[in-house]
Amino acid sequence: MSQHVHVVGVGMIPFTKPGASDPYHLMGARAMRAALEDAGLDYSAIQQVYAGYVYGDSCCGQRAVYEVGMSGVPVINVNNNCSTGSTALWLARQAVASGAVDCVMAVGFEQMKPGALGNVYEDRPSPFDRFDETSNRLVPAEGIPLALRYFGGAGLAHMKQYGTKLETFAKIRAKASRHAANNPLALFKTVVTEEEVMAAPAVWPGVMTRLMACPPTCGGAAAIVCSEAFAKKHGLDMRVRIRAQAMTTDFDSTFGGPHSDMRQLVGFDMTHAAAQQVYEVAGVDPKDIPVVELHDCFAHNELITYEGLGLCPEGGAEKFIMDGDNTYGGRTVTNPSGGLLSKGHPLGATGLAQCTELVNQLRGTADKRQVEGAALALQHNLGLGGACVVTLYEKLA
Repeated sequence: MSQHVHVVGVGMIPFTKPGASDPYHLMGARAMRAALEDAGLDYSAIQQVYAGYVYGDSCCGQRAVYEVGMSGVPVINVNNNCSTGSTALWLARQAVASGAVDCVMAVGFEQMKPGALGNVYEDRPSPFDRFDETSNRLVPAEGIPLALRYFGGAGLAHMKQYGTKLETFAKIRAKASRHAANNPLALFKTVVTEEEVMAAPAVWPGVMTRLMACPPTCGGAAAIVCSEAFAKKHGLDMRVRIRAQAMTTDFDSTFGGPHSDMRQLVGFDMTHAAAQQVYEVAGVDPKDIPVVELHDCFAHNELITYEGLGLCPEGGAEKFIMDGDNTYGGRTVTNPSGGLLSKGHPLGATGLAQCTELVNQLRGTADKRQVEGAALALQHNLGLGGACVVTLYEKLA
């Protein structure tokens, strides 16, 4: 039997530029303490911890957790690239849903360096070697950093197939800045216009400007999940429950197939499959979901993710944007937090920061960012290599 799983506490710290943050263990500890305070729990109530980070040595999770408490409980270190935080949440939810434990903490943190992401170990096969081979075949662009080539190439494929304009990606970035202006935890709160995004330096002429890419940042975020019985026993806030959740990894189509392009390489099929699993389990139509936090590491990925999640038909993302259906007053307010484009992207913390935003939306405590009447909220967190986690939260009466 699967138990209902409630999110009873969330917390995150403001993200900062590399070099300006506390060390990783202090960021993680601050996020955990914030989640415990939000839940009204002592650390002694936590029965397991899943700690997510990408750039760190073994057992960094323990180093962060021990700042908060040393009770001997299992601490499991998690690394699934950019979807690390939501993978930790997926594991925590599974542990509670299975009945193995009643109360679990998921925490994510990242202490990052400036500049483009790259391999740490050069003396062994890269987990991205097949990604690099495929991108070299599909988009032979010399001098373009790989992450930019992956996601820029996916946007370019959309532009070529559907005639999507570069200005449409600029609209996404401008929208993100308007949302972030109301988020005290966003790193970049300055509102930028579509014209300013277009005028930013080109990092790939005709494909992407600098403002269309999220920056690396440092930060931490955490969530506490528990069973219904545990929440009732301890008088916890039970307003938000995980209604459905799915995790997928790559399919054969990622690296080939008759219809393969860069969109598959950056996880379109993972996204679509995970979302469909969630909708089927929950019995929900994506058009009934009023608020979404999705993985906008580049404006290009936000656009193709609209289609992967079924928020609009394939090829319909530009119209979705032009009609204003991705913002307040439209059908689906996307990234009310400002997203990765405005908060930055501390890899291990990103998924749990998304969770924090959506829990606050469903509680009605998102202040100026509040999506009125939101009873369902969808989270999408993607990591190349690869893994995708899609989570549907619901508000209980």
